[in-house]
This record gives sequence, C-alpha cells and structure tokens, in this order.
Amino acid sequence: MNKLSLALIAALGFAMPATMPAQAHQIWIEQPDQGNATIRFGEFGENLREVSPGLLDKFGKPAGTLLSAKGEQKAEAAKTADGFALPFKAANGESIVAEDTLYPLYTWKQGDKETTNWFHPAARLITGFAEQAPKLTLDLVPTGKPGQFKLVFQGQPKAKTKVMLVTQSGWAKEEHSDEQGLVTFDLPWKGTYVAEVSLNERTPGERQGTNGAEKYDGVSYVTTVTYVHPEGLAPVPAGPAATPNK
Repeated sequence: MNKLSLALIAALGFAMPATMPAQAHQIWIEQPDQGNATIRFGEFGENLREVSPGLLDKFGKPAGTLLSAKGEQKAEAAKTADGFALPFKAANGESIVAEDTLYPLYTWKQGDKETTNWFHPAARLITGFAEQAPKLTLDLVPTGKPGQFKLVFQGQPKAKTKVMLVTQSGWAKEEHSDEQGLVTFDLPWKGTYVAEVSLNERTPGERQGTNGAEKYDGVSYVTTVTYVHPEGLAPVPAGPAATPNK
C-alpha cells in the first residue's frame, strides 16, 4: 500500500474495515500506442491492476469523456478482465476524463459509531501540458507550464493539499499545492507518470444510486492524472506485477 493510500486511511480517522483495499486504490487511465484508452483500478506505483472476478467487480458504471477541439464525446466503459475499456483514445492535444459516480457506499465503524461514506474515484489522461479547464469535482489540470498542475475542488483552487507523483517503478515525489492551487514536478525520466491526490469531504448528502436515493455522511475523492513523458532518462522498469485482490 503506497503513501497516498496510507494518508487516505489516516485522514478518515477510522480503523480499516475488510473492504478497505478497494477504498485505498485509485483509478487511472492507460493508453497504448495502438488501441483505445482503458480505465485501470489498483495501485500504479505497485504495478497492481485489479481484475474480474475480483475487486474490479465493485464498480458501478464508470464512464469517460474525450475532450478535444471538436467538443466532448462521452461513453460508458465496458468491463474487461483487467479494466474498463473506452471506445476512444486521446490524440495529441486531446485529453480524457473518467469517473465512477456509483461506487457502492461503504460503512466505517469506530466504537459504537458508524458512518456511511462514498468513495468517488476519478481520473484524467493528458497528452501535453497545454492549459485545460477543470471538469471533475476534484481535478488536477495542466496549466501550460511543463510539469505544473492546478488543483481544483468544486471549481475553486485548492491550497495546501498533498499531491504525489509516481512512476511504474514505484518512485514517488510528494509536493503540496500553493495558495493558488499550483504544484510543480520535475519529470526526469521518459515514460508514464501518474499524479495522485485525495480529499475527504465530511458534508452529509444524498445521491441517486442504482436502487434509488442513498444517504451518505461524507465523500472520499481520489483523482489521478496520467501523462506519458516523451523524453528524458531511460525509465526504471516496473517491478513484478502484484497479485490482484479477491
């Protein structure tokens, strides 16, 4: 379990229930040189991709949106054995956002008190650092400066929040957003980087679930950004693939 996952557990302030491995994960978007984009669920830095049958089956209906100069193309993702396939890919200058708004609510228990929480995973894939507008509730968008992102929550810059950058080898670098929500990373290696951020909103609310209205006590947002850097030092190889959870 990586540093972001442990921080998420600590921020919630409860003991870890049996379902915690699912809550500590992130989703991210991968896109091969040939082929469409896929939403993965697991831990990128640990080379862990959950599968079906397994934790991948917990998802509701993840969906993605291709953002381009031509407009927006929205689509539901189709579950495969190791991810959720999207029917498009991002060309140069385009990006993709994805989220699952119907991940099953889960219950935390501490002593005699129980709280019902909503895990809200989201992801963005970028093909460059041209400035982009936020689309997700918790979003990390490029600003136009290489290696720099702006953290936005509910449309407003989010200051003093930890953002972690990880690579396939497990290398990680932690930074905090400034008063304008800005955070900047060096990108020394060629290859794929995933930036990760989490935020816990303790405001109770209600959502429309698959079986009608569902009340919750708080929301745990986890958002990632994937970027494939085309230059730099040769990347450190990923370690052996981690065993998926059941």
